[in-house]
Amino acid sequence: MSDNRAIVIHENGGPEVMHCQSVDLVDPSGTQVLIRQSAIGVNFIDCYHRSGLYPVPLPLTPGMEGIGVIEAVGPDVTAFSPGQRVCYGNGPLGGYASARLIPEANLVAVPDGLTDEQLSGSILRGLTAWYLIARLRSISAGETVLFHAAAGGVGMIFCQWARALGIKVIGTVGSAAKASLAKANGCEHVLVSPGDELTRAVRDLTAGKGVSVVYDGVGKDTFAASLDCLAPFGLMASFGNASGPPPAIDAGSLGPKGSLFLTRPTLMHYTAARVDLIAGMEAYFAVVRQGLVRNAIGQRYKLADASLSHQDLEGRKTTGATMLVP
Repeated sequence: MSDNRAIVIHENGGPEVMHCQSVDLVDPSGTQVLIRQSAIGVNFIDCYHRSGLYPVPLPLTPGMEGIGVIEAVGPDVTAFSPGQRVCYGNGPLGGYASARLIPEANLVAVPDGLTDEQLSGSILRGLTAWYLIARLRSISAGETVLFHAAAGGVGMIFCQWARALGIKVIGTVGSAAKASLAKANGCEHVLVSPGDELTRAVRDLTAGKGVSVVYDGVGKDTFAASLDCLAPFGLMASFGNASGPPPAIDAGSLGPKGSLFLTRPTLMHYTAARVDLIAGMEAYFAVVRQGLVRNAIGQRYKLADASLSHQDLEGRKTTGATMLVP
């Protein structure tokens, strides 16, 4: 099978190392499934794989999520058949392609009635929001949390979901335009580039108490100040590095700050068991179907322009979901 174009990376580096080329596909074997993709999601983790921050073997086709229709299945596939519409949101790598082979264990059937527009570019982020809200720590209605980059892909889904559960979110954003977007998508309060004023602003908004959890996908620029935004026994969830890796920390410093908890969670662990993957996907499908979470595709790029999508993502020029069109 040769009707396939993919983004291939032969060396780590900036967006310029991404090249679109023809790639041959073999027939699926074992439990492999061949899908022809209709939409491909772009996520910040793709930039980490491309740059080498998260080392993976080269050459590499990045991409952790997509939607498509099954064209063929391997002889040992039991759960799927040609013609079914499926999606994946936790890898494996190889998503930046018009067609790809993927293990059936990573696929989930797309329920009838849900469109590419409702899901594209949001599956990995929807799963991320799910484990942050439902699995990381139990958050009750009325509690207040802090979410950095609230107008980003994960942020917009998280804030809508949190609002539906009665959780109050203080969001940070980089511009007034993004503040309006974050507010419209569920943030109780929005701070625009708070910088050194972050801790004071959060304490003011919480009557000095601080927040239960800080969800930080930004990293270096927000990490230190975020710790001082937490209430006693609060949790710092550092789940991304958009501004660079967070600084090293002395574990002993967490005690005087309020017996704080610090975690570095990853989606891969929370969806490693298929039962958890299905639970997360079904939870996300449900809130989308009910209209509690609305996917906003902020940017669309042709597959051949994947490098531009990374430039814009790393330049913090994007809002909502980003998708590639094969």
